[in-house]
Amino acid sequence: MPSVRRHGRNAQVYLSVTAGAAATPLPFQAAWTLNQVTDKSEVTAFGDKNKTYVAGLPDSSGDFTGFMDAGTSQTYIAASDGQARNYYLYWDTTNDPSSYWYGMILPDFSADGAIAGPVNFKSTWAAAGPITRYTSWGGMGT
Repeated sequence: MPSVRRHGRNAQVYLSVTAGAAATPLPFQAAWTLNQVTDKSEVTAFGDKNKTYVAGLPDSSGDFTGFMDAGTSQTYIAASDGQARNYYLYWDTTNDPSSYWYGMILPDFSADGAIAGPVNFKSTWAAAGPITRYTSWGGMGT
C-alpha cells in the first residue's frame, strides 16, 4: 500500500460493555493514545564499548478521551468491575476501515468538568493480553 497520511477525525474506539461481550462504539470520542514498548534489561559487561540491552516482554497501554454521555457507562462499568474488555481502535473508519488495533484491555475511568467547559471523561488502559495491529493490506502484526 502506498504511504498515506491520515487525519485523526475519523478514528473510533470500540469497547465491550461487559466481559466477553462484543465491542461496540464509544460515543463522543475526541482523542486516543496507544503506547507499544518493550522491557529492556541491561547486560553491559566489562570491556563493552557502550551499554548493551536485551529485549524482554512487550507491553501495550494507552488512553482515550471524550465527552461524557449520560446514555452509556461502558468505561465506568469496565473500571468498576476489574474485568478485561474487548477493545478495538480504528484510526480511520472512513478511509481505511479494515485497519485497526485490537485485544483485551483493563480500562480505568476518570471524569472532569469546569464552569467554562464540558464534562469530559478519560479512560487509561493497560493490556490484558496481546494488542495486535491488523491491516487489510498487511495482515496482522504489520
